[in-house]
Amino acid sequence: MAELSNQLMALTVLAYLTAMVCYAGEYAFGKRSHIGRAASRQLVGAGASVPDEVPVAEPAAGKGELVGRVAVVLNLIGLALHLATTATRGIAAERMPWGNMYEYILSATLVGAAVWTGVLLRKPAVRHLGLFVSLILVVLLGAAALVAYTPVGPLVPALNSYWFVFHVSTIIISSGIFLLGAVPAAMFLIKDGWDAGRRGFPYTLGRRVGDAGSLERLTFRLHAFAFPLFTFGALIAGPLWAEASWGRYWGWDPKEVWAFISWIVYAAYLHARATPSVKRTTATWIAIIGFVTMLMNLFGVNLFFEGLHSYA
Repeated sequence: MAELSNQLMALTVLAYLTAMVCYAGEYAFGKRSHIGRAASRQLVGAGASVPDEVPVAEPAAGKGELVGRVAVVLNLIGLALHLATTATRGIAAERMPWGNMYEYILSATLVGAAVWTGVLLRKPAVRHLGLFVSLILVVLLGAAALVAYTPVGPLVPALNSYWFVFHVSTIIISSGIFLLGAVPAAMFLIKDGWDAGRRGFPYTLGRRVGDAGSLERLTFRLHAFAFPLFTFGALIAGPLWAEASWGRYWGWDPKEVWAFISWIVYAAYLHARATPSVKRTTATWIAIIGFVTMLMNLFGVNLFFEGLHSYA
């Protein structure tokens, strides 16, 4: 089963990579329409900059539409392979596949891919984001295979607890959604810059994405859903498990510290997003910083710091 999981992992990355190429093809062949300044400002909300006419992506015709549909099919195939990879890993280990950094990335990206597929099927107009979602999936899964791979083995004693399911599952689910939420957040900032007349890289990527308002609203909804789960996992279940295992609720372990930093940043984003006087672009930059802190906690802390969570 372990070898099967490894083979399925390679196929998963290949499927997402092929989907990314097809999404890129749709992005290249897509066409644009325009809406007026007043309508765009109503969509974007306070604080966004838009020109008199704003390019907005329409469903691509001809080659672009065909390649886009192929990309969605490959996306679904990749998700199925991703699920099979994670399931066979768990079967081989005879436990939930959340015991180390490799399995964490595998599971968190599975959540992100599943939520993305749900969003895509419900709102086909956001298909243009598939290029960037699949890019992140390929990069993270590639990093997991090349940097974080760990042979199948039993849980370390510290993880052998009923709190394992409550704490790790909520962190994985929220991390996967935060990962996905970073994509529309980044594209909103790029789109807003394009609408403001900036034509250098990366703002040229904003030519063929949807209206900035839709991107910003999707960003908020994903983060608003993930934040309570992250709060429970990091600040409630985690400390309770720490007290049961190590006799203290909080010990300023590097992973605990960076999880708390991430929580503060995401709380600041939601607060800024709910404050009328704060520009939507400013709030979205805070969300991007939150994603950077999550990456630091995942890669930086696990690879370069020693602590009670070193088994990750």
